[in-house]
Amino acid sequence: MPTGEVIAFSLQDLYGRLAAFLPGVVVAIVVLILGWIIGIGLGNLVQKLLEALKVDTLANSLGLDRLSARTEKKLSVARFGNWLVKWFFIVATFLAAADILGLDQVSSFLYTQVIPYFGNVIVAVAILLIGMIAANFLKGVVRHSLAAGGLHTSDTLALLTKWSILIFAFLAALNQLNVGDQFVADLFRAVVAMIAIAGGLAFGLGGKDHARKALDAIEKDLTGK
Repeated sequence: MPTGEVIAFSLQDLYGRLAAFLPGVVVAIVVLILGWIIGIGLGNLVQKLLEALKVDTLANSLGLDRLSARTEKKLSVARFGNWLVKWFFIVATFLAAADILGLDQVSSFLYTQVIPYFGNVIVAVAILLIGMIAANFLKGVVRHSLAAGGLHTSDTLALLTKWSILIFAFLAALNQLNVGDQFVADLFRAVVAMIAIAGGLAFGLGGKDHARKALDAIEKDLTGK
């Protein structure tokens, strides 16, 4: 076959492949653009809905505003909901675009690796956020309850309560991310032991007078004196 015919045949084959592939590329680009726009729109809609429900006000009443002051970055449940919905939709759009282009390996990777782990990250962040709010809320409850009872170590036990919840939330988040399961289990046992010892010491040092009074009352009741 003459060289000119070989080149013409090759160019014709290339043109045919491009003609078959380009429509899919155009459709995939359109899907990505629309998905990005819709994702941003849905995220903003969810944020406005959460703001209308005053979710941030509730979270701030449980201590989220104090966490924001310490981290020097304003934390918002409504904005987190916006981010969550937006990126979930965008990742789903990438998956649809990969299917349109016939990128089976990319689709498989997104299906089996990215989307499941993305879900784990979302749950882990939610665990940390809820843990931080609960830790600050229960710290105040423990401090006021024990101070009202006259226990001198109320601040110590309140801090112990706060950090116990924070550590458990951190360990639960690591477990959700499948980070070193055995390491997390060992660390959990060590933390439980440490908290038990610290709590015993705090109560023993601050509550010994109350314990002595309780024992004296029991002794009087038994002896009738």
